[in-house]
This record gives sequence, structure tokens and C-alpha cells, in this order.
Amino acid sequence: MGSKLYVGGLPYAATEAEVTTLFAAHGTVESARVIADKFTGQSRGFGFVEMSTPQEAQAAITALNGTQMDGRSLTVNEAKPMEARSGGGGRFSEGGRGRNRF
Repeated sequence: MGSKLYVGGLPYAATEAEVTTLFAAHGTVESARVIADKFTGQSRGFGFVEMSTPQEAQAAITALNGTQMDGRSLTVNEAKPMEARSGGGGRFSEGGRGRNRF
């Protein structure tokens, strides 16, 4: 098991400092990041926490998964590696072919 955790169900007003404090009770927090919308800056309600050891990460999962933070139920589990994204999609993804041709 790794030491990077996914944290879902965060209150939209949660800060990285608050998340760090919450997880620090279960071990050393290497980093905490609350993911925000790139256009509005509004929190997306999830983030990632990196603990210093896999044992501390497991302790945080056991203690915090399913608990409440400001009335929202937290989901805490091991973060999965980010999947590769394709560059396709959108209006101009046909390489100049199709009905949008000038």
C-alpha cells in the first residue's frame, strides 16, 4: 500500500490547512491538496493527502473513512494512479474532416 490517499466528500469551504490538521492526528502529513476548479477556483470537494509511511496512511483510512467533516461524509482510501488521458474529444478533434470544415 502506498502513502498517498484520496479524500472525497470534503466540504467546499475546506482548506488545505484544515485537511492537514485533520490527518495529522494519525501521522506525519507530507502534503495535503484540495482540488479546485481551474476556471472558478471553487473547491471540487475532493483532494489528496500524502502521509509519511504506509502504516500512517492505513491508520488515517481506518480512523477517518466514513466520518463527518462540517456535515459531509468523508471517503478516505488509497489513491489510484492517474490514468492516461487521450487528446481527443471536442469540436475540432476530427483533424479537419467533417462538417466543421471551412
